Amino acid sequence: MSRLAVAMTPQRAADVISAEARQLIEKRYEVTWADEPLTEDGVARLAAFSDVLLTSWGTPRLNRAIWSGGGGPRVVAHAAGTVKKLIDREVLDQGVTVFSAAGRIAWSVGEYCLAAMLTLARRLPLFDTAIRAGGWKQSGFRGGELTGHRVGILGASSTARALITLLRPFGCEVVVYDPYLDEERAAALGVRTATLEEALGCPFISVHVPDVAETRGLVSARHIERIPDHAVVVNSARGPAVDQGALLEQALAGRLFAALDVFDPEPPHLGESVLSCPNLLLTPHIAGDTVDGHLALAGYVMADVADWLDKGVRGPGFVDPASWPIAA
Repeated sequence: MSRLAVAMTPQRAADVISAEARQLIEKRYEVTWADEPLTEDGVARLAAFSDVLLTSWGTPRLNRAIWSGGGGPRVVAHAAGTVKKLIDREVLDQGVTVFSAAGRIAWSVGEYCLAAMLTLARRLPLFDTAIRAGGWKQSGFRGGELTGHRVGILGASSTARALITLLRPFGCEVVVYDPYLDEERAAALGVRTATLEEALGCPFISVHVPDVAETRGLVSARHIERIPDHAVVVNSARGPAVDQGALLEQALAGRLFAALDVFDPEPPHLGESVLSCPNLLLTPHIAGDTVDGHLALAGYVMADVADWLDKGVRGPGFVDPASWPIAA
C-alpha cells in the first residue's frame, strides 16, 4: 500500500477534502495526517516517509532538500491552484510528478465571470441602487443581454476555457487573444484567435492572463479608452494586467461597466466615489472561492494521482514543466 502524507492543517483538510474523498484516500493509502502547527521542518519529515504528498493553501514551501539523496515523495498533489509558491521548478526535473487542482478552481472562476457578465449586462447594480434609494423603474433606461453578443477573452487559460464552455448556450461569438494559442487549438475550443485590439473591441471582455512580466500592464489606459461604450469588463485574473485607475475612471464616468475581483494592490485603497459607483461590481478575490469548489479539490487532484499510479496517465491537473514559464 502506498504511503500518503496530508501536509495541511486539520482545518484546511476539512475545507478541501470531502467526506467521500477522505474515505477513498484512507481506503487506498496508508495515510499520515499533519497536526498543527504546520512548519517547514514538520512537512519535510512527513514528506520523507511518503510516496504521495497532498498539499493545499497554507502548506509551507517544500524545500528541495526533501528530495536530496533520491528520497522524498515521487508525487505531489496540490489541492489548490498555482504550485509556484509551493515547489521549485527544479524539483520537477528530479522525476517528481506534480498535480494541481487549478482546473477545478477554474470552473468556479468561470461561473463568477458568467454571473458578473449577466449581472452587469442587465444593469442589476443600477436597479438595486435605485430601489434602495426609494425609486422604481427608471424612465428610458433598461438593461441588455449577453445572448448573441461577441465576447473577447484575454488569455486561453483554464479559467478562460471554463468560461468558454459556460458561454456556449448563449450563442456568443468568442474571440481569444493569446500569443500561445494557435488556430487548431482555437478551433477545438470553438473560438477564433484575435489581436488584443480586436478582443478589446467586444461588448463583453474577460481577462484570464497569468501574472508574468509580459502581462503586466497588458491593458493600458490607451486600450481602455478604445473599449466600446457600455462594454462590460471582467477581471478575475490578476490586478496588474489592467490599468486599474484608467478602468475605474471610465466606469465612474458612466462609459463602461466593470467587475473587479482582483486589484493592484490587494487589498485595494478605493475612494468613496468608486465604492458607491453602480457601474462597478467589486469582490475581494473570491472568484474561485466557493464551498462546493473547495470541497471538490482533493478529490479532483487525487483522481489524477490514481490514474498516474495505475495507468501512467497524465490527467488534467498535471503540471507540465514545459509550461512553467507561462503558468499562473
